[in-house]
Order: sequence, then C-alpha cells, then structure tokens
Amino acid sequence: MCVCRAAILFAVVVLLPAAWGLSGCAGGRAHRTAPPADYPAGYPVGYVERGVASWYGPGFHGHKTANGEQYDMHQLTAAHRTLPLGSIAHVRSLSNERQVTVRINDRGPFAKGRIIDLSLAAAQALGMTGNGTDRVELKVVKYQGRPGAMGYLRVQVASFAEQANAQALAGRLKAQYPDVRIMAVDLPNGRHYRVLVGRFTSEPQAEALADRLGAQFGVEPLVLRDDT
Repeated sequence: MCVCRAAILFAVVVLLPAAWGLSGCAGGRAHRTAPPADYPAGYPVGYVERGVASWYGPGFHGHKTANGEQYDMHQLTAAHRTLPLGSIAHVRSLSNERQVTVRINDRGPFAKGRIIDLSLAAAQALGMTGNGTDRVELKVVKYQGRPGAMGYLRVQVASFAEQANAQALAGRLKAQYPDVRIMAVDLPNGRHYRVLVGRFTSEPQAEALADRLGAQFGVEPLVLRDDT
C-alpha cells in the first residue's frame, strides 16, 4: 500500500484577519525537542520529533525533488515540511524498533498529522509498506546542507489545480497580509498552485498563524520551508 502525498484542494472566499501576533496550540501536534543551545541558530542537529510517517513511491519516481534531484524511491531519502534540505536523520519505528537513516531532499508530507514521507526503500527498512504508515521518532544527526541556505517558513493556505483559483485567493489575501505568493509545483496528477502566506524564521510563529486559520475557517493549513 503506497500512501502518496495529496494536494489539499479547497476555496476560501472571505478576507482573512490581519493580526500577525497570534498564539495558540493545535491538539495532537507531534512532540518536538529544540536543537541543543551550542549549535548556531537554525542548525538542526539534535532535533527530535515523534509522529506518523508515511511513504511515497512509484507515482513520484523520477520526478524532481525540492533540492533539484530526481526522486529515486530505491534510495534512503525522505521528505519533511520544515527541516533544512540536506539534514540527515535517524528514523526509528515505535512499533517494531527498526531503524533507518535517511537524507532529507524533498518537501512533504502534504497530509495533516504526518511528519515525514519516506522513500520506498526507507519504508521497507522499517517494515511499514504493508500498513502504509507507522509511528516513528526521528532525530537529526548531521547536516550536509550549505550554511545560510535555509529558506523562510511560510503557511500554505491552499493548493489548487486551477491557477485562476489560486490567483483569486492570493488577491484577497494580499489586501490584508504581506508576503503572499503562489508557487507552482508539478505533481504526478498535474501542475498545482500553492498559495503561501507570511515569512517567518520561527516555527512557533508560523504554527500560530496556521492554528488561527484552521480554527477560524475549518481548513488544514501547513507550515512549509520555502526553498525557492
């Protein structure tokens, strides 16, 4: 069973409030431990996260990943929404204690409640391909990215198959929010247009805005690191 990342398709037709100083905590968020204080700000070594892992395979094999490589489902790689590309993480299954080491080279998963999308090879190493998902703990143990290469964090409000729908939502958001942009991505089922809001260096600040939008409009915004 292959759990592929699905684009979230919905339309928001109301203006969003302009308050950036938001607070709140969504229930069920994965437990996180901050990097040790002796690492430079933003350096991911020591980061720990627990939650649900999924995997993606044949539908994405050969497609371009977020760092420009071609996705090879037979390599030990993974997608994460916010870890810097080039992060090396140990992933441990909390159900059978199997472990695998992966390199983050892509963005995802684009489903709420999941923290990492493993390649087919990595999922096989954990013995999770049959169930499709598993509860895991990931720990970043190394960083092979370029210093200062991390992009800003943004909130993905929606993803559309039709560019006109994305432009309409972006136009409404621009009336109230700075840094509204549309990012085009090519997926196995065609090109999609993601509407992104904000520019954060702090994940809690980005999550606060995502929480507010989710509670107010019944949607499922996602926080992504913008690598472009």
